[in-house]
Amino acid sequence: MTACIVGWSHSRFGKLEGRNLESLLVEVAKGALGDAGLSAADIDEVVVGTFNAGMERQEFISSLAFQADPDFRFTPSTRVENACATGSAAIHLGMKSIAAKRARFVLALGVEKMTAVSTADANASLLKASYLPETEGETAGFAGVFGHIAEKYFQRYGDHSEALARIAAKNHKNGSVNPLAHLQKDFGYDFCRAISDKNPLVAGPLKRTDCSPISDGAAALVLTDVETALAMKKAIAFRAAVQVNDFLPLESRDIVAFEGPAKAWAKALKASRLTLDDLSLVETHDCFTIAELIEYEAMGLTAPGQGARALAEGWVEKTGKLPINPSGGLKAKGHPVGATGVSMHVLAAMQLTGTAGPIQVQNADLAGVFNMGGAAVANYVSILSPLH
Repeated sequence: MTACIVGWSHSRFGKLEGRNLESLLVEVAKGALGDAGLSAADIDEVVVGTFNAGMERQEFISSLAFQADPDFRFTPSTRVENACATGSAAIHLGMKSIAAKRARFVLALGVEKMTAVSTADANASLLKASYLPETEGETAGFAGVFGHIAEKYFQRYGDHSEALARIAAKNHKNGSVNPLAHLQKDFGYDFCRAISDKNPLVAGPLKRTDCSPISDGAAALVLTDVETALAMKKAIAFRAAVQVNDFLPLESRDIVAFEGPAKAWAKALKASRLTLDDLSLVETHDCFTIAELIEYEAMGLTAPGQGARALAEGWVEKTGKLPINPSGGLKAKGHPVGATGVSMHVLAAMQLTGTAGPIQVQNADLAGVFNMGGAAVANYVSILSPLH
C-alpha cells in the first residue's frame, strides 16, 4: 500500500445545462477538500484528467480548479489524458508523487463537458480514442468499434444478445436509485431486449440500451500516504493499483480476448494477495454492454465465451456473490470520459465506508475497479479496502 483516499466529491452526471468545465471542477474541488477536512493550502499537487478532443473550446485546464480557492495559486498542476481511462491516469500520477515523497496531499480530479456539441460531433471526438487508420469513415462513432467487437464475439461464441440485454437491464435497475446517475430509470429486460423505435440498433448487434450515454460531470478525490492517512477521519487504501497497456490497432490483437484487461486483473489480484472471491463488489467499465460481458471473462469470473453464465446464475446482481456495477455503471450513471475513472474510485470508496445510500452493497469491505481507455488499450485495475 503506497497511497490512500481520504476525501472525495462527485457531481451529478447528465446533460447539465449551464455548467462548464470550470464550474464542475470548482464544485468537486471544494467538495473533496471539505470531505477530507483540508484546505487548498494543504494540497501539494493537483492532477486534472480530461479527454476533451474538441468537445470544449477550453483545452488548457490544469489550473482551472484553482478557481475554487485562491490558496491553490502556485501549486503544481498537470492535465493528463488516457482516453476513457483518463481519470485513473490522474489518480496514478498522484500516487506516484506520493510514493516518491514529492507530495503529501494530492488532489486528483476528472471532468468532462460533452453535451455542448452535437451528438455527431461528440461521437467524432470520441472516435479519436481509436486507431484512426482502422476507423476512418466509421459513422457510428465508438459504438461502431464495439459493434465490431460484439460481432466478432457472436461469431466465436454464438448470439449473446440476451446477455447484453440482461446487463443493460441490471445496470439501469441499479442506476435508477443512484441520485448521481444520468439515467435514473429502470427500463426492464423486455425493453432492453427488443429492437424498437425507442431502442433501435446503433451498430452491429448493439442497440441504444447497449451504449453508455453522452454525459457531463466531474469527480475528485484526495490522496495521501498511509502514515498520514492513519490520522485522518476516514481512509481507503489501495491494496493494488495496476496499469497495463496493449496495442492500439485492433488488428494487432485478439480483440475478443481482452488480454490487456485480463493481464491487469491478474497482476492486481497477485499484488493484493487476493482472489476474485474475496471481493465484495466491482465497478467495471461498461461503456458498452459487450465490454462488461467480456470483462467478466477477463477478470476470471467465468471462462472465455461463458460470461453469460454470470448473469444466468445471478452472480453479478446487487445481491449476488460478486455485485458488478451497483452504481449503474457507465451504462446508467453516465460516461463523462475524463471523470469516469475518478468516479469509479469515489463510488467504491463510498461503498467501503457504508455511505453509498440506496446503492449500498451490504458488508462491503473489498472493492475492485476496472477502468479502460479505448478498446481494451489502457487498462487500470485497483483493489481497495478500508485502512481502519
